[in-house]
Amino acid sequence: MPLMEHLRELRSRLTKAAIALALGAVVGYLVYDYVWAFLVEPYCSLPVSQVNGPDDCSLIVTGPFDAFFVAFKVWLFVGALVSAPFWLYQLWAFVAPALHGREKKYAYLFAPLAALLFAGGAALAYAITSMALTMLFGFLPEDADPFLTIGEYLNYMLIMMGMFGIGFVLPLLVVLLNISGVLPHAAIAKWRRVIIFSSFVIAAVITPAEPISMLALAVPLVVLFEIAELFAFLNDRRKKRDDPYAGLDDDEISELDDTPSALDEPDVGEESGKRS
Repeated sequence: MPLMEHLRELRSRLTKAAIALALGAVVGYLVYDYVWAFLVEPYCSLPVSQVNGPDDCSLIVTGPFDAFFVAFKVWLFVGALVSAPFWLYQLWAFVAPALHGREKKYAYLFAPLAALLFAGGAALAYAITSMALTMLFGFLPEDADPFLTIGEYLNYMLIMMGMFGIGFVLPLLVVLLNISGVLPHAAIAKWRRVIIFSSFVIAAVITPAEPISMLALAVPLVVLFEIAELFAFLNDRRKKRDDPYAGLDDDEISELDDTPSALDEPDVGEESGKRS
């Protein structure tokens, strides 16, 4: 397919994905109140959030457009989740013609695994939000009351859930690179300490300055990485077992089969040409 045809195909896929996202945002508009109640529940469960009395949880608004922008983000968030099967299919339909049969088989397997890992990471971020906020609010002086803006809280929740989800998917990319032959187990084992240290550094940068969120992200990352490394070890071991040239040095001369092969029968047309 020429380059312009690829660009037209990409434009068509993106247009369809955008329409699906817009329709999903309409669903987000309809269920906005329920989704917002779900997102704000970790904060409202804290005693420090009820400064105006029991069962009176509130977030402040500092600008006239804050409420609209928060609602718009929630609409898009819900729309992306609802329309995910459709826009993921559009992405798959654009990429699939360039993949081989074996690559398509792995893609069918790893796509649902990636979705489950992302959902697991987002769920973990949601579950630890109350503990993380409790520790952060613990640094407040006794005469200070927390007043979070509605936009700051939503950004915190979306960033935490998104980063946890992406972090849980990263070890799966290690498995994919190993299967494709780009990342052997020897390279992973060589950089194991650096990767583990980087996991804690990334978790500390992404999460707030408190240990609960950092450990909640870093420890599962290390565990998932070790599982990915074990898979890479077993996969490379299987490849070596099936490879007849495994273990040979690059400069070692391979054995040659000196058994003479049978001569091919001459072609009838070629034999007639010689006689003529």
